[in-house]
Amino acid sequence: MSTNQFQVSGMTCAHCVGAVTEEVSALPGVEAVQVDLVPDGTSTLTVTSTTPLEESAVAAAVDEAGYELVR
Repeated sequence: MSTNQFQVSGMTCAHCVGAVTEEVSALPGVEAVQVDLVPDGTSTLTVTSTTPLEESAVAAAVDEAGYELVR
């Protein structure tokens, strides 16, 4: 198992959390997704997967949900 944390900007509510969780969960190998929401701030996205994930894949999934990884 591999667990990684990412910072996400632009999230404000539970709907935002749901959108990001849905998109990131669809990535191959993802077992669990947790978001620590900081409304109008930088939220922490924790992803547990069976294999290491490429940051670019996570960034694309977050972008698809309408938000952005902070790098």
